Amino acid sequence: MVQVHSGALAGQGVRVGIAVARFNEVVTEKLLAGALAALVDAGVAEAQVAVCWVPGAFELPLACRWLAATGRFDALVMLGAVVRGGTDHYEHVCRGVTEGALRAQLDLGMPIGFGVLTCAEMEQALARAGGASGNKGADAAMAALAMADLHRQLLGTLPAAGPRPGR
Repeated sequence: MVQVHSGALAGQGVRVGIAVARFNEVVTEKLLAGALAALVDAGVAEAQVAVCWVPGAFELPLACRWLAATGRFDALVMLGAVVRGGTDHYEHVCRGVTEGALRAQLDLGMPIGFGVLTCAEMEQALARAGGASGNKGADAAMAALAMADLHRQLLGTLPAAGPRPGR
């Protein structure tokens, strides 16, 4: 028989660190609200969530590495919004944050839910931050939870290397 593993959206006992960019805060605050609501709905205790604000999207991968280095988290979520302007800066930031997120996730062996919007205009970003297109912050939080559970299924433990009080 084929063994099938699929991460569940079960948050009980899971510790989550969230890095959020302040740039385009009108969008990122909505992404954060969606992520927090989704985590609580999935059973993550509010006391098991920490939020770390950084200046912009480019700083998110480093903040995630620092959050992981504490050993306090089983999954991470990065939230930001990069909106195209009139220069090439958009391309460089999008590429940097995406490659940084991938590198951090692979180097750390810890799931990082990627909730960084890369939009042509502010209206698109707002639509994806709780508007007509849903809330990508909530989606990123759910992806991180599912991957943490998949790690538990495959390796018998949650991803964090640090101590787990009460366990």
